[in-house]
Amino acid sequence: MTTATQKAYIGMGMEGSIARWYEKTTRRDMGEFEKLAGRLRALLPQGGDVLEVAPGPGFLAVELARGGNLRLTRRWTSARHLWEIARKNAGEAGVRADFRQGNAAEMPFADASFDLLVCRAAFKNFAEPVRR
Repeated sequence: MTTATQKAYIGMGMEGSIARWYEKTTRRDMGEFEKLAGRLRALLPQGGDVLEVAPGPGFLAVELARGGNLRLTRRWTSARHLWEIARKNAGEAGVRADFRQGNAAEMPFADASFDLLVCRAAFKNFAEPVRR
């Protein structure tokens, strides 16, 4: 008997034209990303560690990185193409981040590894959001 692998997310994957559409649509909210990044930076210590889960095209992480000395880790649940878009956006902005791909229910980090965990709009899409 074989075991089926469950998708890490619910719904359609953010690949190809869907990923490009999502980036274009989300880019319209840059003012909101800038404001949120400012509020979050105010809560973080200088050199703080931030984990952003399912960061989409990476706009929030880019804005966080622009304004402070933070270590950013981004974790995708799927969407190789969206991951590549976010890497491109970070590179164009001149910011660095650690990009990782995997299931949000299977984080390879020890408890209390980060000063802040951010998941802006994707939690509803996780197949197992509270698995421990």
